[in-house]
Amino acid sequence: MIYGYIRVSSQKQSVEHQEYEIKQYALRKGIKIDSWIEETISSRKALKHRKLGQLLDELQENDVIIACEISRLGRSLLEVMGILETCLAKNCQIITIKEGFHLGNDIQSQVLAFAFGLSAQIERNLISQRTKMSLDNLKSSGRRLGRPFGAESKKLKLSKNTKRIRDLLDKKVPKAQIARIMGVQKITLRRFIKRMGWSD
Repeated sequence: MIYGYIRVSSQKQSVEHQEYEIKQYALRKGIKIDSWIEETISSRKALKHRKLGQLLDELQENDVIIACEISRLGRSLLEVMGILETCLAKNCQIITIKEGFHLGNDIQSQVLAFAFGLSAQIERNLISQRTKMSLDNLKSSGRRLGRPFGAESKKLKLSKNTKRIRDLLDKKVPKAQIARIMGVQKITLRRFIKRMGWSD
């Protein structure tokens, strides 16, 4: 099967241009598009929620996917590399018209796949380095990292009951009883008290 794959990221964009490019390519190469896969969806959507993800699951040996350009397949090099690896593992081909990529089970494709893989590894390392640098900069500026806490924090399970818990503690109510009142484990209450900086 030969699939023509078209993706636009908004309703304002038209599939006609991509369809025309793929049809012209097929005409030049003397091939017939057996099925069209069209979707209007952002590439930020997880692959499993896209028609392309379903197509990858259903691919059979020697199937071909033709797209106008490689950016239609995924939002990042890492995602595109994963798609290419899936196709190569199934002995299928991916053709992108703009870049002239023709990836199949041949030495040229394997070299290109290696180059993609190397680039993907470099991208992973760069992302990791940028993340580490950002965290280091936040630490050096005195910003607290991780889960926020304090009297105003809404992310702590018990923060909405801060005043009530403080009142119960002041009244010398046992922590085990306070935990039951709050519907939490005693250790959860102890951690909350510690985070609040109250004497345990």
